[in-house]
Amino acid sequence: MRYTQLFIPTLREVPAEAEAISHKLLLKAGYIRQLASGLYIFLPLSWRVLNRISKILNEEMYAINAQEITMPILHPAEIWQITGRWYDIKEEMFRLKDRTGRDMCLGMTHEEIMTWLASKEIRSYRELPQIWYQIQTKLRDEARPKSGILRTREFIMKDSYSFDIDEEGLEKSYNLHAKAYHKIFTRCGLKFYKVESDPGMMGGACAHEFMAPSPAGEDEIVICEKCDYIANIEIARSISPSVNHPSWELEEVFTPQKRTVKEVSEFLSINPVHFIKSLLLITSEGYVLALLRGDQDLHEKKMSKIIGQFRIAQKDDVLSHFNVEAGFIGPLGYKGKIIADISLKEGVYIAGANKLNYHIKGVNPSIHFAAQWHDIHIAKDGDMCPHCSNKLKIEKAIEIGNIFKLGTKYSIPLNALFLDKKGVERPMIMGSYGIGLARVAAAAVEQNHDEDGIIWTKTIAPFDIEILPLNMNDKQTIELATALHDNLSEIYNSITDKNMDVLLDDRHVRPGVKFKDADLIGIPLQIIIGERSLKNNIIEVKRRRTKEIFKIPLKHLEAEIVKIYYDTE
Repeated sequence: MRYTQLFIPTLREVPAEAEAISHKLLLKAGYIRQLASGLYIFLPLSWRVLNRISKILNEEMYAINAQEITMPILHPAEIWQITGRWYDIKEEMFRLKDRTGRDMCLGMTHEEIMTWLASKEIRSYRELPQIWYQIQTKLRDEARPKSGILRTREFIMKDSYSFDIDEEGLEKSYNLHAKAYHKIFTRCGLKFYKVESDPGMMGGACAHEFMAPSPAGEDEIVICEKCDYIANIEIARSISPSVNHPSWELEEVFTPQKRTVKEVSEFLSINPVHFIKSLLLITSEGYVLALLRGDQDLHEKKMSKIIGQFRIAQKDDVLSHFNVEAGFIGPLGYKGKIIADISLKEGVYIAGANKLNYHIKGVNPSIHFAAQWHDIHIAKDGDMCPHCSNKLKIEKAIEIGNIFKLGTKYSIPLNALFLDKKGVERPMIMGSYGIGLARVAAAAVEQNHDEDGIIWTKTIAPFDIEILPLNMNDKQTIELATALHDNLSEIYNSITDKNMDVLLDDRHVRPGVKFKDADLIGIPLQIIIGERSLKNNIIEVKRRRTKEIFKIPLKHLEAEIVKIYYDTE
């Protein structure tokens, strides 16, 4: 394709609100344009990238015998009401009424619709297993769309769904998807991790996410480099480093107007690890006192799995329940339910004395109060791995895919049943598996760029090769330019015959503009045809990633370009 026939509106400056590298570069290189908050137009270059990602997805889905279908984006509310998610999902769901007043929604995912289809069409175990998938637009009313196409309100997703007769079948379908995802993200040239995750609104018993490490990521993952334990920080377990505890006797300590662990530790010149942090929580069944080591923070999702939904008590709640101001409460003498982090099981600590302006030193959890022991802290850098005790590290990452074992969460309410070999009616066992195409593209840019622009991996680049003829508008070399154009057409055709996508920059602009734009849009290989080198029957070939330049005789051009291309990452 010729550059002059392609819409590539590059920019010299990008909007100040663009923060993520991928957002800046995709705007600057003419790949995307923003329509409104969280809504983006994919221009020709980016659409070519998404189509290449789709091709990889289709090939790997076909390899596990998945069958492609497409489902409506507009859904009747009653299907979502049957599963309860119409009520559980709040503002994130786009809702509307049709002209008859019927409640409808725009699909943010398709578990309900796929299950509805299975309930109408599958009757016998002989028709199972099934894997159905689609590459479809989804809509979610994100509260804070950000980072360009990383977090949007409309997005393209590959979602697949497995239907099996039992848990063994689900395990097989789950592992098939996990392996397919490894192949997909590897082929896309991404560095990624498969991590344990929270099923969240999807439900089910087990889930994993595929995370691409990047400073632009909104998720944090906990990594052990020794035993390969990796988990989303939302569910990550860790062991807090042990400390040498002093042998304090039980005594009150005057701490005037010092309420937080930080304030009291600085006032007493004692490390926060020797403190008990006390948080009063309010649940539907009453109050719970949560205890953590002073250097830790409460993991609210872990706690909600133990006690259900809760809120952290406000100052007035604390005062009415403890008869003392917030900042001075502690576990001694507390008669209600106490849940303490496992890191507090040993040692002696300083805690609130339940008395204004006082804390108490020498609190021994094994002696002075009774508690239920759980892991309720947020893992952090320097904590120890729960499997091998090696040090953990925290890394930011972009979620590019996820897999869920749904079990019967959707098949039972939607009556997706089948007859087994004995003629007994049973619910189908389901799995759900998703990949965000634009997230894959953005993650690739986050991981592959330099100060000059994008560096696409060759499998998902919009073009394989860009031809850069120089001096095309130089009047003194018009004859050479004419010959050059004929030569380029021949080169272009010979390469295109090799099933490579080639972009020919036929613009009459300065060489510097061509070089700058070529590096910005990031096509893996550049063929540079200049006046001086052409006089010597030489063509230059440049690898975008390494900036290596190869000088190739014209007579060997086609073979050498193909060789260099296939040697390029």
